[in-house]
Amino acid sequence: MEYKKILTLSFDDGVSQDERFIEILNKYGIKCTFNINSALLGVDGYLLINGKKISHKKILPERVREVYKGHEVASHTLTHPNLTTLSPCEIIEQVEKDRLKLSELAGYEVTGFAYPCGGINSNRVVGEIIKNNTGVKFARTIVHSYDFSLPDNMYLFNPTVSLTKDKNKLLELCHRFIDGNPDTPWLFYIWGHSYELDIDDSWDYFEEVCKLLGGRDDILYCTNTVAFAYLLCRSN
Repeated sequence: MEYKKILTLSFDDGVSQDERFIEILNKYGIKCTFNINSALLGVDGYLLINGKKISHKKILPERVREVYKGHEVASHTLTHPNLTTLSPCEIIEQVEKDRLKLSELAGYEVTGFAYPCGGINSNRVVGEIIKNNTGVKFARTIVHSYDFSLPDNMYLFNPTVSLTKDKNKLLELCHRFIDGNPDTPWLFYIWGHSYELDIDDSWDYFEEVCKLLGGRDDILYCTNTVAFAYLLCRSN
């Protein structure tokens, strides 16, 4: 079947909340790519957000294959630095060593990547270093496009929208995506962190989003790698 609508998710940090997150994804047949820092796996900790302690405990390395079964593991650097502040050698080490370790843990070659840190965390120089010196095939920023356009630079492409940072905008995009009848393929790319759903206990909101988007015959639900492979195949 030929699809004109492709939905994929991308969530960062490899935290314990991913398990609950995946249960909801699986319930509605939605796929996600999880971007992980291999050197931080198993580390316990928390984030203080709006005066609330939010668990930031990382998945144990020996559980990566089990937890993310049916979805996709991708790189997020070894230790989560802002790559724009590092030397070329440090960038390559952070990305490629992480990718290779995650490939070993996941049981398949990891080729995806998401830039860590907030603010300005990526640029064309870093993208070119990753492209020319690692096994990464695509790299996601945190800059929102708010549309369904396809990436023109696979090493510096922008997601559609965050799951939690602008909920009204996300819901507007969900309805536009569902109701639309595109002539050319649309890519709806949602990103975020599963721990963000603990900040205001918005797990019911997330399930409503999945219920709204899931179970539709005209949407291809897939991981990042499958989404990009499908789009590449259609363009050839």
